[in-house]
Amino acid sequence: MYAGPSVTSLASLVDVLASLREKVMGVSESVLSTTDGLLVAADTDTAQPEAVAALAAATLGLGARMAEQAGTGALRDVVVRCGGGHVVVLSVGERALLSILGDEGLDVAALQREAPAIAEELAGLLEGDVPA
Repeated sequence: MYAGPSVTSLASLVDVLASLREKVMGVSESVLSTTDGLLVAADTDTAQPEAVAALAAATLGLGARMAEQAGTGALRDVVVRCGGGHVVVLSVGERALLSILGDEGLDVAALQREAPAIAEELAGLLEGDVPA
């Protein structure tokens, strides 16, 4: 059973999540969760991180299934465009997910450039905390 990251690791994870706001224009909140929908860390103001974590697992699962059925290769991310902004869900290693909430001005291209490095940094921090 996953007990969550250590206090030091949690602070580092939240720092990485908060850095997204500085690196990518339009990012407003972010949530890191396990692939089964358990909250790990969050940088949120208004979103309910537990709900986002659970929905991210379902979203990425559906996206992966769609990619499989369509024969388009491995899923990289799911982008949901809404009337008031965006939600992006992407894999962080094999056992975690990152949900990024952005406003209407979200720079999706910049996010796609920054996402691999952010995911790698988060995966490195989680390496010792998320059991296999």
